[in-house]
Amino acid sequence: MKAGFVSFVGRPNAGKSTLLNRIVGQKLAIVSDKPQTTRTRVVGVKNYPEGQVVFVDTPGVHRPTHRMNVRMVDVALEAMREVDLLALVVDCSAKPGPGDRHLLALLKDVTTPVILVLSKVDLVAKHTLLPLIDHYRRAHPFVELVPVSCVDGTNIDTLERLFLQHLPEGDPMYPPDYLTDQTERFFAAEIVREQVLQLTHDELPFSTAVVVDQFDESQQGLVKLYCTILVERESQKPIVVGKAGAMIKQIGIAARAGLEAFLGKRVYLDLHVKVKSEWRNDERLLDEINLQNKSG
Repeated sequence: MKAGFVSFVGRPNAGKSTLLNRIVGQKLAIVSDKPQTTRTRVVGVKNYPEGQVVFVDTPGVHRPTHRMNVRMVDVALEAMREVDLLALVVDCSAKPGPGDRHLLALLKDVTTPVILVLSKVDLVAKHTLLPLIDHYRRAHPFVELVPVSCVDGTNIDTLERLFLQHLPEGDPMYPPDYLTDQTERFFAAEIVREQVLQLTHDELPFSTAVVVDQFDESQQGLVKLYCTILVERESQKPIVVGKAGAMIKQIGIAARAGLEAFLGKRVYLDLHVKVKSEWRNDERLLDEINLQNKSG
């Protein structure tokens, strides 16, 4: 039997969360076209006839500007040191830049084997892949280089086989029905935040968080959720609320549908918007929204 940890690392928006969701067959990480959507470590476990793989999705590596971002990058860097295998996920539809060079420099200090995953190959012409593969082959001694697409499934099976191939032999670390280490409360906040990201303006996502104030399962078949959407400035509150409350109603309808699908129960969802300046530097609040503090 093979068993071990595989961590997805890469720049923001490289396609790490989409890859995790595709492989485990369930939505564990929210997905958005906004940068820095993933803020914490998300674990997904998948069992195979040959063994068990524990996948770790991490925040995108970027230059931190707040305590929140420092924690996010710390989580990603910690995952590079603590796993059996790394998967560097690179968006092959985006031109390599300073962020990619920074990641490759970080990998030089890592002894863990690394598989290069070129994601979003459905968005590029095949002839453009060869120079990119050659560029990365010269940049680091990757044990494998695999172009994949989560949209049409290109090479996903191949990638999973390679993960198992490069993991050590060992017994499963989790029972067969185990999927993730995150709580329902965490997923509830993420599902609401996903709709905020998708439905509001571009200037908002970085400075938005969702706090679950109450998660009430006392009534059979019903979950009552009371959540606060945090923004940093008074000018951002009307964006979330919308004219005559239209936007927050739209967010609530979409989030409730996602929550009911995830929880398998009816959901009563109550959303409020609160202005809290500099919340991204508030250590207590970062603890509350489950952003691990690896550095302190």
